[in-house]
Amino acid sequence: MPLPKAELHLHIEGTLEPELAFALAARNGVELPYADTEELRKAYLFDDLQSFLDLYYGLMAVLRTEADFEELADAYLARAAAQGVRHAEIFFDPQAHTARGIPFATVVEGLGRALDRSEERHGVSTRLIMCFLRDQSAESALATLEEAKPHLRRITGVGLDSAEVGHPPSKFAAVYEAAGALGLRKVAHAGEEGPAAYVREALDVLGVERIDHGLRCMEDPDLVERLVRERVPLTLCPLSNVRLRAVDILEEHPLPRMMAAGLLCTVNSDDPAYFGGYVDDTFHAVHEALGIGQEGLRELARNSFEAAFLDGGPEEEALRARYLAEVEAHTFD
Repeated sequence: MPLPKAELHLHIEGTLEPELAFALAARNGVELPYADTEELRKAYLFDDLQSFLDLYYGLMAVLRTEADFEELADAYLARAAAQGVRHAEIFFDPQAHTARGIPFATVVEGLGRALDRSEERHGVSTRLIMCFLRDQSAESALATLEEAKPHLRRITGVGLDSAEVGHPPSKFAAVYEAAGALGLRKVAHAGEEGPAAYVREALDVLGVERIDHGLRCMEDPDLVERLVRERVPLTLCPLSNVRLRAVDILEEHPLPRMMAAGLLCTVNSDDPAYFGGYVDDTFHAVHEALGIGQEGLRELARNSFEAAFLDGGPEEEALRARYLAEVEAHTFD
């Protein structure tokens, strides 16, 4: 059995496997510019974040109906359960869909149907986090938050993703203030391609509770000291970092140094259909490439539940405690 874990950095659109993409394309009358699934998989070789994003957003054309989004989420949850995931906090990008004419409600209600039955069907508790595209305007983000208001029962928090360089967190100060006023939790991608200063901005200007990625914090010792002192979780994605050239090879990933520094690190899959592995695959990869032993893996799993948004009352805290007990009781094969 895989080590029990939470996944806190997972873009649902990034779980679109080629087989499902072709099935949805056929169902919806969408013509893909690839002959077959094998040719599409070969396209999953990226030079940088932007070349990945071009393919990523292009393939979203197959997602049209509530049933499509429901099927996408259900397929991820089945894979996640098989990989030991007990709790998943799932990102989605509404602007990428509304910009192509798909109503906000279609996206969130389709995803929500799969999430509603996830505990019963897959044994995975879930949260849904709405991300703003940082290469779009702050006004677009505010409009998206307004669209979300009728659906807040389904949405736990807000995040910030897409192309980082040139789009500092401070650009979205107003929308994060508005999200906080609605009681939404706050996270943001920072310090992946952007500098360590973006991590500081995400904390100080946006008031985030977790940093998604954050590996470039290691360039700023004072920032590292602060992150350790304040116990700010980092949702790291090592396989993603290699595929998008943030790190040349996995053996050079700073995860061991980050853990040794006392940072609250978690390991996640990001966009697993594109980056060559789901979350337990990632755990195995860092074990093999970085020499992180069994107790180090247990620490990463423990951190994932401690960093999860499972603090909404006694019932959620009891769920967190149960998951943590499963981590401590796990025996490695």
